[in-house]
Amino acid sequence: ELQQKVEETELLKMELQMLETERVRLSLVEEKFMDVLQLLQQLRDLNISKRALGKILLSTLESCRDPQNGRAHLFEVLDTLHHELTACELLQSQPLGQAQDRRALANPLLISC
Repeated sequence: ELQQKVEETELLKMELQMLETERVRLSLVEEKFMDVLQLLQQLRDLNISKRALGKILLSTLESCRDPQNGRAHLFEVLDTLHHELTACELLQSQPLGQAQDRRALANPLLISC
């Protein structure tokens, strides 16, 4: 009976470790998602054209064409989209202080689980 309890404890420890790993992964995805949303809001405030935004999105999807594991692929797409948005000429040409002021004035999007 003691051996069975030890095995159950080990299984519970492994489950807890897996849950913690998943929590960290979701936290990273949420952080990247929030960054992408902030960039999209900044571009909306700068009146980016739908055509330009569409090109950014299509470029992102094209570079992430080969799907991997669903979870890893999701983060890759978000990361690539973040990179594409950051490289957008409208954001590059805007003074840094002005971009930060707009972000501070915009209502933050909160995601709670």
